[in-house]
Amino acid sequence: MTETILDHVSVGTRVLADGWDLFGGLLGGTWVYGGDSPGFWWGQVQFRTGPKIELITPTGGPDSAFLERFLVRNGPGAHHLNFIVGDIVETLRRIRSLGIEPVQVSLDEPRWKEAFLRSRDGFGIVIQVAEQSGPPPELAAPAGLGAAGPASAFSLIEQYVDDIGAAIALFESALGGDVVSRGDTAAGSVAELTWPNGARLRLSTRAPDTRTEDGHGTGPGTGSGSEASLRACGAARPGSSGAVGPLHFSRGERPFSPDDLSRAAEKSRLLGVRVALRS
Repeated sequence: MTETILDHVSVGTRVLADGWDLFGGLLGGTWVYGGDSPGFWWGQVQFRTGPKIELITPTGGPDSAFLERFLVRNGPGAHHLNFIVGDIVETLRRIRSLGIEPVQVSLDEPRWKEAFLRSRDGFGIVIQVAEQSGPPPELAAPAGLGAAGPASAFSLIEQYVDDIGAAIALFESALGGDVVSRGDTAAGSVAELTWPNGARLRLSTRAPDTRTEDGHGTGPGTGSGSEASLRACGAARPGSSGAVGPLHFSRGERPFSPDDLSRAAEKSRLLGVRVALRS
């Protein structure tokens, strides 16, 4: 049976070029697959290790309403976390045992079965759970992707939560994460979980003194590390990315230059996400 993995972070945007430039041209993401689905187009890039990044953009018609609502309400930003599971029926049973009721459950298509958790049940972001059977689609990379930059590792996703115990129960007990650390700091509680594909998720409680004026927590661990080695780029706009904090990328062979940091700051701002770059 396939192990559960945190497969990708999906970013909603109307301008795919911004995502290709940041995640492909700068951070070295290489094309995996993508294509048209009813109401939206999607495409994914992978990194040296860790989860993939998916870009989604509306293509019109009634089926695009969910993504249009998201973009109108929030602007571009992190739309959902995707978990690929080996047995979706068992995964949904474990989710329901936590008192969470999945929505939009679709189990009739053998090649792709899926269900979703509302953002309030996913601690600030929609969660997609999917069971995939057979090889993924083989589709050519979009012309706008361009050449990949130096390879980076997608090393960490930060997520701010109000109840770290309940969050650990979801991501560990129901979604297959392995808790590798847990502790308390002056700013709040922190726990980190990993998955077999190298995905790493840091859960941090929002401490009162770390909330910004728009209600977003800066969160324990944001901007951690030496100033020379870690730079957080792109301020999230109100509502742009729910409870998802910085997405951490590391690159050892070729340090990020000042121009790289400036480019990352501009593109991440346009995409409504934050990235933290470590050389």
